Amino acid sequence: MSGRLEGKVALVTGGSRGIGRAICARLAGDGAAVVVNFARKQDAAADVVAQIEAAGGRALAVGADVSDRAAVNRMVGAAVREYGRIDILVNNAGILARGTALEFDEVIFDRMMAVNVKGIVHTVQAVAPGMAARRYGRIVNISSLAGLGTAVANTTPYALTKAAVINLTKRQAFELGHDGITVNAICPGFIATEMLASLEPHDQEEQLRALASKAVLNRVGDPDDIARVVLFLASDDASFVTGQALAVDGGRMDFLTGSA
Repeated sequence: MSGRLEGKVALVTGGSRGIGRAICARLAGDGAAVVVNFARKQDAAADVVAQIEAAGGRALAVGADVSDRAAVNRMVGAAVREYGRIDILVNNAGILARGTALEFDEVIFDRMMAVNVKGIVHTVQAVAPGMAARRYGRIVNISSLAGLGTAVANTTPYALTKAAVINLTKRQAFELGHDGITVNAICPGFIATEMLASLEPHDQEEQLRALASKAVLNRVGDPDDIARVVLFLASDDASFVTGQALAVDGGRMDFLTGSA
């Protein structure tokens, strides 16, 4: 394979399914060796690796719960032993649970914070020193349109974590820019994944039509819609782009307020 990422090494957390799977395939298709992280779905991660290798690419599946700092350090160590370095980090791992401002399970909220926010802290702290030493790095954090304030019921705890990801992205960009590392976030809208199905569990076809109507493009996104933007931010085409939170949402119209 050859492409914009030829010779680069990418680590994608939560790479075994959904958006993460599409990101792995897209980065590998443009030449990167890809480390496919998974928390529990080892078979699914192995399938991603097999598909990449069948297409002529290089990939390695490594298990780690990103909320566990020691596990993240072991994962990064395994990746560096296999490929020598990590040039691109895509923080895609995330979980969603329902809740409102007045009613949500504190234990579940703590778990979402641990994975969705602390997981990014752990991976960046593990990977950034090597990037800084080489004066090169691309970090892409997958946030959510929820973090920008959409009017979707029963998503308040999740939205809090994803808003934190946006702010964390800006702080990481500020602190790592002098080392040649760019840090950006992507805020997906409704994307056809297992996570979306869990949010809208009844009558999928009807629900997808209702969700599509919330976007000016009148459709729900595909995981590859996100993967293509990740490829841009991970490539040298985006070498002067950092600290940004890019909405990839088909033109969503259901925001809570126009205030900053």
